[in-house]
Amino acid sequence: MERRAIPVRAASEELLLECGDGAVLQAFHASPAKRGREPGKRLAVLLHGWEGSADSTYVLSASQTLFELDFEVVRLNLRDHGATHHLNRDLFHSCRLPEVVGAVRALASRFAGMPIVLGGFSLGGNFMLRVAADREARDLPLQHVVAVSPVLDPAVTMTTLERGSSLYHTYFVRKWSRSLAKKQQAWPDLYDFEDLLRIRSLREMTRQLVQRHTEYPSMDAYLAGYAITGDRLTTLAVPATVLTSLDDPIIEAVDLARLARAPRLDIVTTAHGGHCGFLENLGGTNWTDTQLVKLLSRNPDS
Repeated sequence: MERRAIPVRAASEELLLECGDGAVLQAFHASPAKRGREPGKRLAVLLHGWEGSADSTYVLSASQTLFELDFEVVRLNLRDHGATHHLNRDLFHSCRLPEVVGAVRALASRFAGMPIVLGGFSLGGNFMLRVAADREARDLPLQHVVAVSPVLDPAVTMTTLERGSSLYHTYFVRKWSRSLAKKQQAWPDLYDFEDLLRIRSLREMTRQLVQRHTEYPSMDAYLAGYAITGDRLTTLAVPATVLTSLDDPIIEAVDLARLARAPRLDIVTTAHGGHCGFLENLGGTNWTDTQLVKLLSRNPDS
């Protein structure tokens, strides 16, 4: 995949986006014009999952596919993801929706008059759906949002990670611990995570960080703050599509029934595909990319 994505990476330029309230998010923009073609007529903004980055394999795959189809492509990094721990004083948490809305707003200003489509994976899919449903984003030129394996109810996902294979739980503890260590290194006068980094429980790490570094009164309140179940998506301003598999080991498929039956929301499920997987063959052809092209290339008036 890294080999296939060489063109989009080579054409990418770093953007530092002012997102409001002092928040700065990093993004990478690739224009067809960098390859001697006409500039794109639409902008695709892609967002990775928790502890992924703009260089995650699935993001690069989707970016290259859309780049080949002459989209202007932006790969966005969440706060404290990728190599961005130094950019913002405060810690990342999953309820920081305003700054992601702010990033899309900054891109809308930079690419004035250009329609925008959003694509997100796992937590990134959750974020992009919330952006499209957020009242502060109503004036943005959004056309469509596609969420691949989005986190639906974080409280359920936490329990699923604890009860399922230890592989996933251990993976996220390790990745998060590394991220916190980088944050401490970037801001040594602000953070000391030595005790926290000894913990090997996602639940306890989350509980302590919510208590110490957010305004939420409890972990349950925090997790509910970024759930998209219930009526959260009834305010979707543009068509949205959820792509997910019934065998996802992290996201419980039964929670799909708890999503609002919003008229602009479509849910597409497959029997197999895992979490952000959907590989069709060993060559790396990605079913998700095919679906993204179909959905994001669609004329909104058709």
